[in-house]
Amino acid sequence: MNEMITVTDLPLATRPLRLGFLGVGWIGRHRMKAILDTGLAQAIAVADPSSVMRAEALKLAPDTALLETIDAVLEHELDGLVIATPSAQHARQSITALKAGVAVFCQKPLGRDAGEVKTVIEAAEAADRLLGVDLSYRHTAGMQLIREHIRNGELGDVFGADLTFHNAYGPDKPWFYDKQLSGGGCLMDLGVHLIDMALWSLDFPRVTTVEGRLLADGRPLLQEDHAVEDYAIATLTTDCGTAIRIACSWRLHAGRDAVIDASFYGTKGGISMANVSGSFYDFTTERFQGTARQPLQQPPEDWGGRGAAAWVRKLATSRGFDPECKKLIDVAEAMDRIYGR
Repeated sequence: MNEMITVTDLPLATRPLRLGFLGVGWIGRHRMKAILDTGLAQAIAVADPSSVMRAEALKLAPDTALLETIDAVLEHELDGLVIATPSAQHARQSITALKAGVAVFCQKPLGRDAGEVKTVIEAAEAADRLLGVDLSYRHTAGMQLIREHIRNGELGDVFGADLTFHNAYGPDKPWFYDKQLSGGGCLMDLGVHLIDMALWSLDFPRVTTVEGRLLADGRPLLQEDHAVEDYAIATLTTDCGTAIRIACSWRLHAGRDAVIDASFYGTKGGISMANVSGSFYDFTTERFQGTARQPLQQPPEDWGGRGAAAWVRKLATSRGFDPECKKLIDVAEAMDRIYGR
């Protein structure tokens, strides 16, 4: 007797990818559009507790099924699941999908600590399924140029890096301020990007020492406090001798909407990506040589959905596990050390 052939058993190259979308707020819908715009995938099912958000998602994919839970989404035959829910749900939902044989693209952070991150990656490896995390700043033209300059040796030995993400606002959803639900404050929300940008650009050297300071409302934050940090500063030293300084905040009196900067300094020169006029989206990139500045890249560019698009292109080739995702553990462990856990 022949076994029943399902849609997802067909070769990926012969059909559109069948995707589910879990959480379709602003970020979820933006990534959904970026993925659908590749022409490689179709939205089979969408889940969100908000009927308003589900209705907005329907405008992007009129034929998709509108649901409320991950279990209902996974009842459909899917190649992948895109997760854009509150942070406390990321690890559990990712593992649920992976154990069902479904590839995952998840918003950051993948987990609230290194233990959760490791568990998700172990589930992806056991299921032999592709796992991606939306560390979107890697995909800006500026960070691509920075990484290329470092890898090509154009900066010489990189001994210092300064990365900053100050936000004049704070998140507008209550769960961000609940340590159990978020895992932390501005460091978990913004600092994860900075640590990833630094380690990814430097090809993930081993972090040997970490020193950090967390504050809430201008006062040092103690581990037993229920509040989350709104200002964080830390220095990480790597085994190749690079000193990485990161600083991030919510609701800082910055004189503009945001201050975002990633600068790397070597024995042969420096390079920096910085936001323009407080923008969250527009960046310039410059190369430094002594007092001279050489522009390398100017805005505008549409980079926010590139990570999601890259994941779906990779999934269209192979749904198998990519060991590269194991390096996400390095980022999570560095953050744990800043938090003192």
